Amino acid sequence: MLRERTEKILNKYGIRLSKKRGQSHLVDGEVLKRIVDYGDVSSTDRVLEIGPGIGNLTSFLLRKAGSVIAVEKDRMLVDALRDRMGDEKNLEIVHGDVLEVDLPSVDKVVANLPYSVSSPVTFRILEQSFELAVLMYQKEFAERMVAKPGTSQYSRLSVNVSYRSHVELLEEVSPDKFIPQPDVSSAIVKLVPKRPDFEVRDDEVFFKTVRAAFQHRRKKIRNSLIYSLEEMFPDSDLSDDRKRNLIDEAIPEGLADRRAQELSPEKFGIISNLLLEKRGSVD
Repeated sequence: MLRERTEKILNKYGIRLSKKRGQSHLVDGEVLKRIVDYGDVSSTDRVLEIGPGIGNLTSFLLRKAGSVIAVEKDRMLVDALRDRMGDEKNLEIVHGDVLEVDLPSVDKVVANLPYSVSSPVTFRILEQSFELAVLMYQKEFAERMVAKPGTSQYSRLSVNVSYRSHVELLEEVSPDKFIPQPDVSSAIVKLVPKRPDFEVRDDEVFFKTVRAAFQHRRKKIRNSLIYSLEEMFPDSDLSDDRKRNLIDEAIPEGLADRRAQELSPEKFGIISNLLLEKRGSVD
């Protein structure tokens, strides 16, 4: 069985996985197969795998993909993977941090992500050009990714992910499918990049607006932005009072009195455009 084989490999190479860093190996062959199937991986696809570990998912990808580029940060895991699969002609193993290395051009991204870096890795991926990604996350994180306005799980993550992609939670995966067994359930998510559904004149202002709003999510939008004046108006000689007035002038009362969790991504786009326009009028 895959579980026993994985334990033998880990023992052979003296590898100890860190639950604290979210390192777990998926050891259920049926789930691994479904992950590849969800990605509709074919012989024409160049696939990026992040955090392959000892190669459980890698082996399933190699059966379907034209080529696989596996990026692994842990030196011991890289050595084990090269020893086990280094002869595979359609596999390229890269030792490095996915947040720092130059990522290759690929068709698809398929990975069981280390949960401790789920957010930065997701947004690094979304900066790239690809057809789709199928990724394993902590269940709670996945639920925040797909959360809708007005729900308790709706967050900055929900807004930013939906701005850049179509996102779908495909399947929950129980802790007993992994070793070491994590303390939480996991979930498989599909991301398909897209153009934004609404106009945003400046991505940086949009993301700053969303961040400011959710940093003070219990406050009304007007007050959330006022608490983040330096971030919203960088390199400005305006007084704080003038910045507050600009926010009051820019945002209609119907939006200014709402809280972050009540606003759709499109409403955040409207607010960021109004702020940009007002800021431009005084620069």
